[in-house]
Amino acid sequence: MKKLNKIALSALSTLALVGCADLDTAPLSSTVTADQKSEVVAANPAMVKAGVTGISANFTVFGATYGEGQHNDFGYPSIMLMTDSRGTDMVGFDTGYNWFASPLILADCTNTSAVTRMQWTTLYNQIFSANSVISLIDPETEDATLQGYLAQALAIRAFDYFQLVQLYQFTYKGNEDKLGVPIITPENATQVATEGLARSTVKEVYEFVLNDINKAIELIETSGYAPDNEEAGYKRYVGLDVAYGLRARINLVMQNWSGALADAVNALNNTAAQPYSMDEASTPAFIDIEDDSWMWGIYITEKDRVSTTGICNFPSHMGSLNYGYASVGAWRMINKKLFNTIPETDVRRGWFLDKDGLSVNLTAAQQKYITNAGAPDYTQVKFAPNGAPGTSNNACDIPMMRVEEMILIKAEAEAMGGAPATGAATLQEFVQTYRDPEYTCTATTAEAVQDAVWQQRRIEFWGEGISWFDIMRLNKGIDRRGGGFPETGVFNIAPGSDIMVYSIPQAEEQYNKLIVNNPTVSQPDPIPDEE
Repeated sequence: MKKLNKIALSALSTLALVGCADLDTAPLSSTVTADQKSEVVAANPAMVKAGVTGISANFTVFGATYGEGQHNDFGYPSIMLMTDSRGTDMVGFDTGYNWFASPLILADCTNTSAVTRMQWTTLYNQIFSANSVISLIDPETEDATLQGYLAQALAIRAFDYFQLVQLYQFTYKGNEDKLGVPIITPENATQVATEGLARSTVKEVYEFVLNDINKAIELIETSGYAPDNEEAGYKRYVGLDVAYGLRARINLVMQNWSGALADAVNALNNTAAQPYSMDEASTPAFIDIEDDSWMWGIYITEKDRVSTTGICNFPSHMGSLNYGYASVGAWRMINKKLFNTIPETDVRRGWFLDKDGLSVNLTAAQQKYITNAGAPDYTQVKFAPNGAPGTSNNACDIPMMRVEEMILIKAEAEAMGGAPATGAATLQEFVQTYRDPEYTCTATTAEAVQDAVWQQRRIEFWGEGISWFDIMRLNKGIDRRGGGFPETGVFNIAPGSDIMVYSIPQAEEQYNKLIVNNPTVSQPDPIPDEE
């Protein structure tokens, strides 16, 4: 894999997160007992705060799996790019500068793929951090501060297991008895280390996830916990709105329509977030956690290692208006068939260059830069640079949940729950108000409204790591014909194909003797393209 020769990476450094691990040893390296730790935490709950901050920091650790030589190993934003590159809506080139070429050509389906190992390691590392906080706090504590911290750890652990079970098995409905992923907790950690741990069923994993998020919501409501909005990047923490939003996502996948609707409404009722306005959506954005639309995000500073690398971060691999891998050949484009469905009256059409390489959303300086850089047609210009065009400052925040998602979940859940007209009205009001004043939802059946919502989700959340999970929960395949993909990336994979589910990493099989892997698959051969 080629490396950019214009940026010299700094020497290898280690990331030390000060937190719960500090409670494990006393002076002279004496081991601290569980009771002693509990006494310390009870006397000074603020000591757990570093551990909670450490959990959120785990979303974006560079080199956690392979070290700093792997430039697509930078935490959860890597997973966002991996999964989006695997689907139908994000087009890329099969080039040496594209560190996400493996999912583009579906070479990531084997158990030796670096992609599957990075996904597995990233999410389980964060589960380990969450378990560390959970193990310190008495689950029956009545201390409001500790209740809030425990809620954070439970919510993040729920998120991680929810993502894992969707990556390593088919969707919930109809697959409840299939193998999901191992459930590691503080209680079985010793067993995991000495004996290994088998995969729980899909149903068992979802039950565990729901138990965690239910408890998190209960603790937040009981404690009155809310992220401190005076703290920089406070939206990195899970407030009541985000906790409801996470449960809305879970219920949506489980096809619990009434639950998804109730949670989406509760998320909307408990958030200060407002959708990007028509004007706000008419210019490159999506890099600032303080934006009104964001409910939850990954907070990045210029001092974070992913920033100081210059090129080993989400903006480098995604951005078209800043310096990085994308702008020297690994461009990210929208599927041109999807682009052609976006009306000219929709402000989101300007999130991408058109067939003439132009976007009405760009300033003259931005358009000149991207034209001179040789960006191909349909290149994304949704994500703004952190500075003037061509900047190498890639300290940009990453969206994890925006309020628009809750509105679209509400519309889908209304329709699928028995009120398609209501769902269509919710969808139409959102699009007309915030994206396209001339939009009309003509769908009348529940399934047609669901498809209309999916179409809006494909456009609205392009590049935000949501599209693959929609493909899986809706039982869609990977049909890239006529989308503008390179000839090595043209596929028409049917729903239910074993290729749709990631193989568990070979390294995990070797370490955990109780693991039973998914069916063995091989990289598929591309097919001839067609318009």
